[in-house]
Amino acid sequence: MAERTTRLLRVPIELLSPAQLTEMRPAGAFVAQVLTALAEVAAVGVDLLDLDALAHDMIRERGATSCYIDYAPSFGRGPFGKVLCTSVNDAVLHGLPHTYKLRDGDLVSFDFAVSVDGWVCDSALSVVVGTPRDEDLKLIEATEVALARAIEVARPGKKVGDLSAAIGATAREYGYGVNTQFGGHGVGRTMHGDPHISNDGRAGRGFALRPGLVIAIEPWLMAGTDQIVMDPDGWTIRSADGSRTAHSEHTIAITDGDPIVMTAR
Repeated sequence: MAERTTRLLRVPIELLSPAQLTEMRPAGAFVAQVLTALAEVAAVGVDLLDLDALAHDMIRERGATSCYIDYAPSFGRGPFGKVLCTSVNDAVLHGLPHTYKLRDGDLVSFDFAVSVDGWVCDSALSVVVGTPRDEDLKLIEATEVALARAIEVARPGKKVGDLSAAIGATAREYGYGVNTQFGGHGVGRTMHGDPHISNDGRAGRGFALRPGLVIAIEPWLMAGTDQIVMDPDGWTIRSADGSRTAHSEHTIAITDGDPIVMTAR
């Protein structure tokens, strides 16, 4: 789940030891497992509430704890009340599951975060149900490429601005604008912490990346605008012009070498 740029409560940045990063891996593997299952089950005629129920059942069977169901930030009309974000077509973030049966050509994003044995991981993916449109596949690809490029530069000596710059440059390369009201965030014992990871920025600026830092990087893009609007439900965020949207996210850990993608699928 994306973090708003400005938060009243800040969680101190914690650098995890190699042993702690090992302890976190099961949370990432479980998040990846659930998202993979959702992507496989999503089909024409499947109801969003059934997908949320599937995620809920998997959480219960695993003995995990949802990060969403009791989440009630200042910007939401909380608590969220569900365990999964399902954002369809022009919805891009925090889609509140409701009675809706997926239709041919729908572009749906799943965002999912849980705590396993006290460690949190957060991830998102976008898929097209049924017959895809080329422009939707391009939009999804842009978020995935932006995420991959940000992960590639996530190494000691780099700064948060380098990640943001990689995402923003990729979005513009594909012809999309960037909204910076919500972005990535630190992850650890809680779902949201510092540093904030904007989806655009200047290279060489911001918090220095260090081994043991765990962050969720989450490019989200809208095909026709960089402006958003909020649904009456107080949660679901949509493109202001009704254009399609996509969202990709991984939780990663900075190490002395290559970053660890905790939520790799």
